[in-house]
Amino acid sequence: MSQVSSGTGRDLRLSGLQKTYPNGFTAVHDLDLVVPQGSFFALLGPSGCGKTTTLRMVAGLETPTAGSITIGDADITHAKPYKRPVNTVFQNYALFPHLSIAENVEFGLKRRKVADSRAQVKAILELTELAEQAAKLPTQLSGGQQQRVALARAIVNRPEVLLLDEPLGALDLKLRRAMQVELKRIQEEVGITFVHVTHDQEEAMSMADTVAVMNQGVIEQMGSPYDLYTNPHTTFVANFLGRSNLIKGTVVGREGAGDDAVVKVDMHGTIATIKASKVHTDSKDGWLGIRPEKVLIQPAGTAIDAPGSSISGGVVTDASYLGVSTDYTVRMPWGQEIICFEQNTGRRGGLIPVGTQVDVSWRPEFAFLLDASQDADAGIVEED
Repeated sequence: MSQVSSGTGRDLRLSGLQKTYPNGFTAVHDLDLVVPQGSFFALLGPSGCGKTTTLRMVAGLETPTAGSITIGDADITHAKPYKRPVNTVFQNYALFPHLSIAENVEFGLKRRKVADSRAQVKAILELTELAEQAAKLPTQLSGGQQQRVALARAIVNRPEVLLLDEPLGALDLKLRRAMQVELKRIQEEVGITFVHVTHDQEEAMSMADTVAVMNQGVIEQMGSPYDLYTNPHTTFVANFLGRSNLIKGTVVGREGAGDDAVVKVDMHGTIATIKASKVHTDSKDGWLGIRPEKVLIQPAGTAIDAPGSSISGGVVTDASYLGVSTDYTVRMPWGQEIICFEQNTGRRGGLIPVGTQVDVSWRPEFAFLLDASQDADAGIVEED
């Protein structure tokens, strides 16, 4: 399912892009995509989904089997890598160990015999907060600083498009989160189009203006991080971006019109309401989806302070205290276990013990409905 977003000016445009290898494996299927000029765009997906292959085709490191790649009016589909207005930052940095930081950054400018290369290097080192490290060698810097050097070396050449291939993958969690903030700040300041390839959902959602979720060589869904998370169109997107409770249901009616239109779903004897704009199936049967943090939980018979779909007869089978929140697993009357994330505001005064009978509820506007023919486990990432 290819998707296109509108753009103007010097947009990066992929049209009917496909990559099939000699062994017959197709890594990218008929991809149509527009990355608006000056945006921060993320290609997100699991290993083997085709995101890195797509990036390599844009960089000129892979030749497309079909389709075209253009930047503005310029067709770069078959242009040599060095003739494209594109630079790439890889996970392994690829810095010259014998050159100083300033010399690493200046390398490309000197090869092109740019007249004011020293001034440009000085400016970019200040932008990336590396001015005080200019005389040092790469081995004298931390991983995060080395990543900024690789970024500075790419940006100083003023490419129209900067490709980032899992650039933060080698960093530890704390440093990775700090670099996410830095990357977004730098992109906003230089105004260059960033195309960021990653398998890390938090990384994509915290930085990108637009995220395209890839799976098996196609784009499952594309949009803002908020839209993708709150209104996923497929079970893969629902599970790959965070976690979702998916409950089998049957459509029993529709009410209202326009923005007020809703769909009624029979969910194992409980009638749930879903906004029509969050219904993504024409079938009578579907998966009702609700994010764990939207599920409210109370001991049976006590009030839940949220109107909406309420279900009785659940039993807590696990309670994991995580500091900022408590994760509850609740076995529902029909045997399925659902997850509830409850923020630890102190209001409850303790955990609900395992074995407690509970009621659960959620507001109708937070639910979504997906096609029942889709795999309810698609997109689930096994945790290490």
